[in-house]
Amino acid sequence: MGLTYFKRFRMELDLAQPLSDGLTTPDGYELVPYSDGLVREHATAKYRSFREELDANVFPCLARLDGCLRLMREITGRAGFVPEATWLMRFRPSTSTRPEAVGTIQGLQAEGWGAIQNIGISPKHRGKGLGSLLLLRAARGFRSAGLSKMHLEVTTDNTAAVRLYERIGFRRAQTVYKAAEVAGV
Repeated sequence: MGLTYFKRFRMELDLAQPLSDGLTTPDGYELVPYSDGLVREHATAKYRSFREELDANVFPCLARLDGCLRLMREITGRAGFVPEATWLMRFRPSTSTRPEAVGTIQGLQAEGWGAIQNIGISPKHRGKGLGSLLLLRAARGFRSAGLSKMHLEVTTDNTAAVRLYERIGFRRAQTVYKAAEVAGV
């Protein structure tokens, strides 16, 4: 094990700006608002989204289902948890199948800011606009909680995510470095 540093962008969004409302949920998908009974589904979606991604190196708990469940319980137990900015994306290919948790986003508030903790879409469901839908729902949730700005951090090598955030209207505000223990370094 060795210590390495991951370069990340802090990206910010002014919630006073107009947010797109022309996005629709694709057929077979449903957006589900947060409730306490969905913590395990959020953890499952988080695990499916991050287990083989770079962020699992930066945040090792994302590489394990039990780590994702612990993280979800920690996030939802914080004083600044914003349920209105926390959403689950499910996929159900037909009415006769059980829905599958394929995406998640969680929001916290601190010092007047809405903070996205994690946004993830499982790999086979990417490229369908689901990340945009989750971000816009979270932004509206932060607005309804009385917040006027939000932020998130993203590893700079995650260029697809950076492009998504910029399309939504996020701007790079700061470069930060996250230290992490990585095997083989």
